[in-house]
Amino acid sequence: MKSNRKLFFDPHGTARAESLAGTPLASFRQRCAAYLIDIAVVFSSYKAAMAGLHYFLFDYLRIKEDYSPSAHTKVHFDYEMTTHTAWALWLILYFGLIAWKTNGLTPGKRLLRIRIVSLVHEKITLWQAAERALGYGASALEGGFGFIQYFTHPNHCCVHDRIAETIVVNEKRQPEDSSKA
Repeated sequence: MKSNRKLFFDPHGTARAESLAGTPLASFRQRCAAYLIDIAVVFSSYKAAMAGLHYFLFDYLRIKEDYSPSAHTKVHFDYEMTTHTAWALWLILYFGLIAWKTNGLTPGKRLLRIRIVSLVHEKITLWQAAERALGYGASALEGGFGFIQYFTHPNHCCVHDRIAETIVVNEKRQPEDSSKA
């Protein structure tokens, strides 16, 4: 499914966005492959993190699922709910903190030489990174239609890109002009 449209960013107003005019954008294939790599890293690291959480809660702190310090109170610790919450936090930490600390490079994006770039700041802010991480959920809604919007938006932005005011650029080196010698 090739498109005749060029993959170049078209600014929409701010001085930062204007400075990015003509920047080559990442292709859908690059973005998808980077996302799949990142999801593989998230899943593999989550299993180890949950093992550590389980050890910390049940072996180190010695928490029991049903805890009754007296006859009048009954406290139930819901480990399953804790794991669901931990999964959401793990995704936000991975996609948010890593993107913020590396200025737009998750391991998958680094491997494919693409980068998340802010349209309003020189570097991605912590808030933008968190918005983008949470925005993946919005992109996945309605059968992944937020990801498909890559093909309909003029600057090839998905929903999470627009929420966080970011684009994903292609950092592969452009061939040097051979006439310069």
